[in-house]
Amino acid sequence: MMLLSKIIGNYTVTSITGRTDIPVSGIQFDSRKVMPGNLFFAVRGTTSDGHAFIRVAIEKGAVAIVCEEMPADMPAEITFILTRKSSTALGVMASGFYDNPSRKLKLIGVTGTNGKTTTVTLLQLLFMELGYGSGLISTIVNKINLADVPSTHTTPDPVQLNELLARMVEEGCEYCFMEVSSHAAEQQRIAGLTFAGGVFTNLTHDHLDYHKTFDAYLHAKKSFFDQLNPEAFALVNKDDKNGKVMVQNAPCAKYTYSLQSMADFRCKIIENQFQGMHLNLAGQEVWFKLIGTFNAYNLLAVYASAVLLGQDPTEVLTCLSRMEPVSGRFNYVISSDNVTGIVDYAHTPDALKNVLETINEIRTHSEQLITVVGAGGNRDATKRPVMAKIAANLSNRVILTSDNPRNEDPESILNEMNSGVEMHQTQKVLVIVNRLEAIKTACALARAGDIILVAGKGHENYQEIKGVKHHFDDKEVLQEIFAKSNIIIQ
Repeated sequence: MMLLSKIIGNYTVTSITGRTDIPVSGIQFDSRKVMPGNLFFAVRGTTSDGHAFIRVAIEKGAVAIVCEEMPADMPAEITFILTRKSSTALGVMASGFYDNPSRKLKLIGVTGTNGKTTTVTLLQLLFMELGYGSGLISTIVNKINLADVPSTHTTPDPVQLNELLARMVEEGCEYCFMEVSSHAAEQQRIAGLTFAGGVFTNLTHDHLDYHKTFDAYLHAKKSFFDQLNPEAFALVNKDDKNGKVMVQNAPCAKYTYSLQSMADFRCKIIENQFQGMHLNLAGQEVWFKLIGTFNAYNLLAVYASAVLLGQDPTEVLTCLSRMEPVSGRFNYVISSDNVTGIVDYAHTPDALKNVLETINEIRTHSEQLITVVGAGGNRDATKRPVMAKIAANLSNRVILTSDNPRNEDPESILNEMNSGVEMHQTQKVLVIVNRLEAIKTACALARAGDIILVAGKGHENYQEIKGVKHHFDDKEVLQEIFAKSNIIIQ
């Protein structure tokens, strides 16, 4: 329980009607979850408006309402708090309700189109290895030290987020490393949080189904850096033309990292193999178990962040050299017949291009590269033909297949993808809707020494069809097929 006046704190509101010296048992923005004594936030969402559920919240026991527009009927016993933006107020007051946990640890946010999950995961593993209690908030999983906490969104809602941060503080975490999606920034899910630093990885084509334009997507990302305070740092990828834009007029300390030009933190690839990568990072030659140019950027961002947080550079490099690839990011299995199967989460044009270019840089080109790829339903449709074109241009064979069709017709998704394949490449492309059959076909086409990339789902262990999640794990499927070597011998 906390007094409403303390929850409001110093947050500027338009007006307050009613008492603020009342105890509040919890906060909610979903009327279905309201309990007696709760503070309810009427938030305008993409599919519904919380103002339509104020009456329901009151009937279920809400004692106070935060809203942008006063209802016509205001019961005298209910306190109404009028604010310009309920979503922002929710973030700030949720932080207040949980006693501002982000101020009690060093919270680092990582944003960008690609590389967020790998970067935050490596940071959390690194700081645990360095002896610090550390939390993780990522697409794959949330963690409090070594304990997993299930993850449903890239960034949880403000109530879940502050509750999770409060638990981290209680359990001795000194650091938390968190993915910050463009949706989270746009929807004010990170409002009220105090970040010690922010990292920008890159910005490419994604989420235009939500943001509509690339400029809107860019500014959603930039808004994260705009809210950093002067004591925080911003670390941006100088090789991405949008890096400079991210920190333009941001009030924090600014640093850059690069593989291609002068920067505060630099790295050079000496050797790249399927087994690992030899880098010259900050003047030190080190062998890492991760591979690919994109991972060189991720490792450099992790190293730079750790140094900016006061860690010893040599100790950081030593710890990073021992780390394994993140689940679903360039994980590979090799059959007894020397067919290499690679599973990667690449689900954007740029991520797919990065993975395929990395494979092409390493392989001898005497073997086939067979790519199995799809595109998610109810997501940005404009990237579908682009991804198919990239796959066809950078592979010997391509099998377009279902990803997570969700509520869309998978055949329609694949038709949109196939439209992007150039005329002279069509003979190398197959369309197989069933993902299991598509992977089986890729394995049947493979000869000894060939490489199969299964892209798009990575760490996911399900396939979502018509609102139902069916168990499906790309790596598991490859391993099962590889165990039956007669399937892949021709």
